[in-house]
Amino acid sequence: MNRAPAELHAELLDVALEAARRAGDLLRDSRPADLGVAATKTSAVDVVTEMDLASERLITTLLADRRPDDAVIGEEGADRPGTSGVEWVVDPLDGTVNYLYGQPAWSVSIAARRDGQTVVGVVRAPLRGETYRAVLGGGAFVNDRPARTRPAPPFDRALLGTGFGYLAERRARQAEVVARLLPQVRDIRRGGSAAIDLCDVATGRLDAYYERGLNPWDLAAGDLIAREAGARTGGRPGEPASGDLVVAAPPGLFEPLQVRLDELGAWHD
Repeated sequence: MNRAPAELHAELLDVALEAARRAGDLLRDSRPADLGVAATKTSAVDVVTEMDLASERLITTLLADRRPDDAVIGEEGADRPGTSGVEWVVDPLDGTVNYLYGQPAWSVSIAARRDGQTVVGVVRAPLRGETYRAVLGGGAFVNDRPARTRPAPPFDRALLGTGFGYLAERRARQAEVVARLLPQVRDIRRGGSAAIDLCDVATGRLDAYYERGLNPWDLAAGDLIAREAGARTGGRPGEPASGDLVVAAPPGLFEPLQVRLDELGAWHD
């Protein structure tokens, strides 16, 4: 018998919250002082720590126990097919360079999709003491408080967040976009965790956020949280958020920012 969507979503939220809490606690409490590096990804800047891999193992083991018929994809290689119509999208440590250096802006990001639509998103930021969560159609919350975006400011008073890729060629192009955009807005911040940046839009700590080069696990949970808090999200005009470009901002700021980023070519290297 098919379950009611609300009942299923509540179960998925509970599982995501437990997995994010346990993984966040592991990363916070077990971080070694001489943190080792397990491997490199695309350059020497982009490190994968041993704790990153341990966090993904913890999450995927818990998901296999609680929801054995679900599919799972994760940043560090998790790839399990499923038969339930539910797929988990896992970033076990978003902000690995921050984590490596002892910076606080890192997080665990877990989203659940049902038939291709994100229905649950949880982002846990242990060193902030905050968990951001959303269920499709149910609003967004930071801990137990409702999360809402700021009202859209004038474009020239907007505080933006962004991020940079790891390859030199892409970083150079992204720097060009920032150089042209920065004089037109209040300021631009670079936090180092896309999931936290999206949640900062949701909680009004940023007016908007954009970035090129994100993967599904970078944005799945944060995108839902931002939207449920009142933001619009997308990519190039008329396109959804994707690896080419992610834009998140409240209505009234989203539209001119999206157009300006398209004019600046923020969607290509």
